[in-house]
Amino acid sequence: MPLYRCNIRKGLTTETQREHIAKEIVRIHCGVTGAPPSFVHAFFDEVAADTLPDGKAAFVLGSIRWGRTDEQKQQIVSELQDVVARTTGQAPEAVGVVTADVPSKWNMEGGELLPEPGEEAAWLARHG
Repeated sequence: MPLYRCNIRKGLTTETQREHIAKEIVRIHCGVTGAPPSFVHAFFDEVAADTLPDGKAAFVLGSIRWGRTDEQKQQIVSELQDVVARTTGQAPEAVGVVTADVPSKWNMEGGELLPEPGEEAAWLARHG
């Protein structure tokens, strides 16, 4: 957790491009929130064009820990939209990005519930 689900129009990306996007998701999320990279997960699904909302070429849903500020969420959305658009050669308007807040207690890493935002250091010390 956080979990980013990337639905991308079938045939739009290569494995190398998806790998680049995944690395950028980790970089952006951790840079904005301070979360440890080991917490961030990205999954990709290639889907038929008619299954994406509003004619989008790609749609990213990020389930992130509750407690992030509106400014943090807006920065994540903006930066992810830019990265996916640049990587796929699409206009930014063709890329949808949404975040959804999820309580920490709904998520586990290493067999333990995740800490609240800002409490990662103690959690990591127990699992280091």
